Amino acid sequence: MNQLERIQRSLVKKTMPAFEIGDTVRVHAKVVEGDKERIQVFEGVVIARKGARNSETFTVRKISYGVGVERIFPVHSPIVTRVDVVRQGKVRRAKLYYLRAKKGRTAKLEDREFGQGEAAPVAAAQPADAGAPAPEKAASAGEKKAEPAAAKAKTAPAAKTGAKAEAKPAKAPAKKK
Repeated sequence: MNQLERIQRSLVKKTMPAFEIGDTVRVHAKVVEGDKERIQVFEGVVIARKGARNSETFTVRKISYGVGVERIFPVHSPIVTRVDVVRQGKVRRAKLYYLRAKKGRTAKLEDREFGQGEAAPVAAAQPADAGAPAPEKAASAGEKKAEPAAAKAKTAPAAKTGAKAEAKPAKAPAKKK
């Protein structure tokens, strides 16, 4: 291992934030104004990650007053104090530069869903017994979800029985003159 590699390894943060491309994150960055220092929060979608080791960066994009704003943060910089994952987006690309051309609802990403085999990273960080509900509570939660659907079916208004509710007979094709 040469000196440059040793220096790079010493500059890497011990606790690296766990987020992926497509996630909506809230980045807490230090801002120095004169002799004062404060934390500024920048919330947006991670559209790219580049680099390796201590030179790794990520790009966050947000819409501010109708204008797209992108900011590049170094992952291992002391300027970035904290990265919170707000939402986990479902994407199939490594770079989301196509979001630059999209506006409004078309620029939104779907939420990532987790199957039975995999657990959400946020839930994985918690202790096993603290995050898991008791088995009897889980069964009652499932029953509660089933009840509203049955209640809606019972309270649905009866179908109208009239000329409009009946199926209309098919029309014969028009004759050409």
